[in-house]
Amino acid sequence: AVAEGEASFGDGSVYMEKYVHPARHIEVQVLADEAGNVVCLGERDCSVQRHHQKLIEESPSPAVSRAQRKKLMALTAKAVKAIGYVGGGGPLEFLLDQDGRFWFMEMNLRLQVEHGVTEMLTNVDLVKWQIRTAAGVSLNFRQQNVVLDGACLECRINATRPGTVTVLHVPGGPLSGLTPTWWRASPVSPYYDSLLGKLIVRAGTRRKRCAR
Repeated sequence: AVAEGEASFGDGSVYMEKYVHPARHIEVQVLADEAGNVVCLGERDCSVQRHHQKLIEESPSPAVSRAQRKKLMALTAKAVKAIGYVGGGGPLEFLLDQDGRFWFMEMNLRLQVEHGVTEMLTNVDLVKWQIRTAAGVSLNFRQQNVVLDGACLECRINATRPGTVTVLHVPGGPLSGLTPTWWRASPVSPYYDSLLGKLIVRAGTRRKRCAR
């Protein structure tokens, strides 16, 4: 590894990452403005994955207690302020081990595709605030104003092989890209990736949300 680094980048420095297993994948959604205000919009649990791709994201995480959440939000805000990040939508990602400890993985500087879960849960328009913070507008709310209203879940609907969808029922209306009717089946193309659509639901409790 040292030789590869020196040959490719002129730097042979290496570091080791802790292997955390078993672990849950937890990410914290943040907003930050040029005035130094940072707001954390709860956490998303993205542990259910297949082929290294997220399948189910839920918020709040059933594995994170209120005390853990409070500590995690404080640490996340401290980290975001320390690096001087400004923007609307970059989540910090962590691994949660079986002893309740969080291990930092990375920070994304853009909105993730599961941002709709956080929007539905907190009623905060992340796309709008991404544009506003980029334009220098300060956040007009603070951490104490953020309320996690109920429980949200996003299911990424994937096709594992080409074929046709003959029956489709979506609670909220049509699903983009899939339009099967009584007279015509919707084809699933072998091209592009396997994601067909995303379904996001919210309810007062986790049990009711899963049922919906």
